[in-house]
Amino acid sequence: MIIDVGNIKIGTDFIPIQTMIKNSTKDITLTIDKIRKLKDAGCDIIRITVPDEESVIALKSIIKESVMPIVADIHFDYKLAIKSIEAGVHKIRINPGNIGNEERVKEVIFALKDRGIPVRIGINGGSLPKHLKEKYKDEVQIMIEAAKEEINYFEKYGYDKIVLSFKSSNVQTTIEVNKKAKEIFPFPLHIGVTEAGDLIDGTIKNSIGISHLLLQGIGDTIRVSLTSSEFDEVMVGKRILESIGKRSPEIDIVSCPTCGRTEVDIQKIVFDFKNKILGKKFNKKLKVAIMGCVVNGPGEAEGANFGVACGKEQSVLFKDGKKIKVVKNSLILDELLILTKEYENE
Repeated sequence: MIIDVGNIKIGTDFIPIQTMIKNSTKDITLTIDKIRKLKDAGCDIIRITVPDEESVIALKSIIKESVMPIVADIHFDYKLAIKSIEAGVHKIRINPGNIGNEERVKEVIFALKDRGIPVRIGINGGSLPKHLKEKYKDEVQIMIEAAKEEINYFEKYGYDKIVLSFKSSNVQTTIEVNKKAKEIFPFPLHIGVTEAGDLIDGTIKNSIGISHLLLQGIGDTIRVSLTSSEFDEVMVGKRILESIGKRSPEIDIVSCPTCGRTEVDIQKIVFDFKNKILGKKFNKKLKVAIMGCVVNGPGEAEGANFGVACGKEQSVLFKDGKKIKVVKNSLILDELLILTKEYENE
């Protein structure tokens, strides 16, 4: 099944990357600016929390200016879901653990049918329905049963534009429940490990969980949840998809781990270089090598379009396997950006 979320399709070979705005969306200018930058960084769908009436008003303005489809994230108040739909949102996300009884869900369904937009039923291990927790002991089973209950409402009222997600802070639970969901339900799956931690812990957990599932053909869209910025979530998501062959990188940066021979701050050069080229498009797939020394640098970087092998005070720039010039270490980043510009699409 393929689900349209604005101009993005969920359920094809293309795996859309999602993130969620972390500032208050009542700051409309900041939110719109961030959405534009996130699209340039590689994001495909953006989610926005709608906790109150004032947020619905802001949502209307944001939708008009957004360069990406917007998902309204709804908890507790089903009326906010309906008002978000009426505001023109491209999809809503509801949680069976707190959205309410059948009558409330029915009203949301009718609003969705009127606009023809999809819903994500988000099952979160941290907010499961109380009656199911009392009935079952296994978390995976509780999550599956929660989805069945909610889906039954949608089937009863004749609506099937559904995306499902099953998320836990435990990697193994996330993998297990999504495997079962794939067997049971015909709907696309939004995958990710929730409440995964900071940039390091969260990256590791999501990389393991998301990659494991995608390599088995499970998962149609991803969100990397991090206690970090939205941009970090998108970049980690991109790297996961690139590393398992689901996306081809615009630019592949090869950098050494450094050692006692290293005389420059390779980590800073790589960090600064990545930030400077963020969102740029190139006329070919590039491989750039940023190496810490002249001993093994050029050899290890064989096959790179261009790069640098750093020395104590000066460093060697090379292109297509050949040395082209020697530069002061203070100019390394500038020289790499000059070489990159040759391949940029105007």
